Amino acid sequence: MVQQLKKAEIIYPDCDGQPMSDNTLQFSWIVKIKENLEIFFANDPNVFVAGDLLWYPVEGSNTIRRAPDAMVAFGRPKGYRGSYQQWLEDNIAPQVVFEILSPGNRLAEMTAKFEFYDRHGAEEYYIYDPDRVDFTGWLRQSGRLQGISNISGWVSPRLGVRFELNDELEIYTPTGELFLSPLEISQKAEAAQLEAVRQQARATAAEDQQEIERDRADAAEQKAAAMAAKLKELGIEMDL
Repeated sequence: MVQQLKKAEIIYPDCDGQPMSDNTLQFSWIVKIKENLEIFFANDPNVFVAGDLLWYPVEGSNTIRRAPDAMVAFGRPKGYRGSYQQWLEDNIAPQVVFEILSPGNRLAEMTAKFEFYDRHGAEEYYIYDPDRVDFTGWLRQSGRLQGISNISGWVSPRLGVRFELNDELEIYTPTGELFLSPLEISQKAEAAQLEAVRQQARATAAEDQQEIERDRADAAEQKAAAMAAKLKELGIEMDL
């Protein structure tokens, strides 16, 4: 009797053994873009944002994969994932991906990444080199990723954010808010909280001063009334 062999389960690892970044500058930009995108889409339950998460586009293959430094998938719910297995995500490819260059990146590696994102459905692909302040982008047109010629001032069709190149890359929300580092966000929140405390203190001081003035006026009125009463007892009439 021939026993039928059970098909081996394919494991899709959560880690590819590669470091998230090569240096602190690269890491800071990965965190800035990923965290600001999280904040920007915080109120939309159907926008999934991730950083350094392995994306498996093909069911049955655990070697076809990439881990974008940051990626955004519209139409997918938020929540924990060990990896982004596209066939479990209504076959929706992450529409926007970012890569942050480090000195260790090689042309062959970046070419392979471009081919992967082009082949597997990314709609927008952006590369930023913080050392050279060089920003490049591609937009899917006619089924292929095509280079964006005028990238400074470019507004992402999917994200709605605007990219500007000055001393460094600047990313602005549609309402003009600049993407900040987590430290800058914390400092801004602390400054806003401190200003709110100061405004409350000023309002309280103004109210206290008004109360003091009212008390003084009441005291003066009571004193005048008492004096008038005393004079009346003495037979002296006063017009108050």
